[in-house]
Amino acid sequence: MKKYLNIKTTAVSLMVALAIGCTDDFDEINTNDNTLTTDQLDASLAGPAFASAQYAGTHNGSYSSPGVDDQGTWGIATGIISSTFVQYMNTGFSTERNAFGGYESRGWLRFYTVAVPALQNAMLATEGDDEAQAILKIWKVFMYNQMTDHYGPIPYTEAGSGAESVAYDSQSEIYDDFFVLLDEADAVLSSTSESTAGLFQTSDRIYNGDIENWRTFGNSLRLRLALRISDVDPQRAQTQAELAVANGVMESNDESAYFATSDITPNNLNMIVNSWGYFMTASMESILKGYDDPRMEVWFAPTEDGEFRGQPAGGLNDQFGTTEFSAFNDDVLGNDYRETKPIEILMAAECYLNRAEGALNGWNMNGNAESFYESGIRLSMNQWNITDSAAIDSYIAGNSTPVVPVITELYPDLDLYDTPVDLPVSWSANEAEQRTQIAVQKYLALFPESWETWADLRRTDEQVIYPLLYTDNPDAGVGTSLMKRVIYVTNEISSNGEAVTEAINLLGGPDTGGTRLWWDVN
Repeated sequence: MKKYLNIKTTAVSLMVALAIGCTDDFDEINTNDNTLTTDQLDASLAGPAFASAQYAGTHNGSYSSPGVDDQGTWGIATGIISSTFVQYMNTGFSTERNAFGGYESRGWLRFYTVAVPALQNAMLATEGDDEAQAILKIWKVFMYNQMTDHYGPIPYTEAGSGAESVAYDSQSEIYDDFFVLLDEADAVLSSTSESTAGLFQTSDRIYNGDIENWRTFGNSLRLRLALRISDVDPQRAQTQAELAVANGVMESNDESAYFATSDITPNNLNMIVNSWGYFMTASMESILKGYDDPRMEVWFAPTEDGEFRGQPAGGLNDQFGTTEFSAFNDDVLGNDYRETKPIEILMAAECYLNRAEGALNGWNMNGNAESFYESGIRLSMNQWNITDSAAIDSYIAGNSTPVVPVITELYPDLDLYDTPVDLPVSWSANEAEQRTQIAVQKYLALFPESWETWADLRRTDEQVIYPLLYTDNPDAGVGTSLMKRVIYVTNEISSNGEAVTEAINLLGGPDTGGTRLWWDVN
């Protein structure tokens, strides 16, 4: 366990060099990449360390640091795991049929050897700077939230301690601390007279240290977490959601959080989705084509015969022969080596859709569910440069429903005729249908950020995607349905076995993909 959770000098120094690769002192620091230790940290390294934590915290890796990370980080930690589970894309790997195949370890390894040490070094380097510390607390919540919502109990309190055996925290305790950290951060950021955290002004690749933007991000994250616990702790969920909205959540795309990429820190998704052979899925085709959604042509490319054709998830190897499926649009999402496409982190569109669901729950969201729903759709369209107001209004008022994927024309025996979604975009008069509509539009608005999408589908239990055609996972609760969690990594079991055993006890079920997490009670 110490191998993963200690502060690794070489890894941290290389990631710091990576994050500041476009600054004047890159060469000096990069050539001294084995000498950085925590006692050498000072305020001058606060920003670079934070940038490293941001980049690694979004599960991206740089080909510029061989031996530490590479672009396969996203491909394996995200593309083969959550993006496949939610059917944003198909890969042909074993996870498409709900079998892990060892892919569960990449995200864990990169998180605890790169993201966590970088964040801890940023915390050390900013001691005494209240605004910088507040921003780091918010980012800590963001990146640990994604990990605990993947695995369940994880090392949290003792992560990075350097101990030979590091205990895991229960997910409920981790969430308790999340809200404490967000409270502490908001108290500082709401009362400061500063407009910018000076230590982060040049290195913060998300908001350039802007205090108000980080405060808004923190409250938008609070709203997300409130919905996550709404089934297991509805009263606290309401309190936290109403507090988030009262404090101020994202209301425009200008407030959305993106990581600004560079030649040193590229967007891994853009680099590999087409070169690794990812395709649009039948679930995405069904929804996008049925709604005549203009985002389909932004995200995906037609096949040579001019068709947008999605691949059914969970197919057997070579089941579809040489059938061509839609790849990703090269101009927007695929094979971009120009390092120009930013990385989506948390979007304003999601906040409106979260408020829509909160309003249906009877929470005070400062508005009504239908208005929030429609605003979320508009912002998502605008986010992808779809700006024709009349076309967007027509989409929102649309009465068409998702369609049967065209692959059935070639393979009529496929069980794809009952589409998972049978509702139009136009706002329903029925509350249960409204909740489904919100879930569908959030599924689209979150794309391509699949870590949150997977958590949201598990929480709501809305049927947005097709069941898998086949499964390679015999564990109870898995089958062809949505996977419930990622299993613990082999190295953890062999090197920190006692702690993992206790973590499984905290999990409340076997270490399989069929065990529900603490908040997933329905």
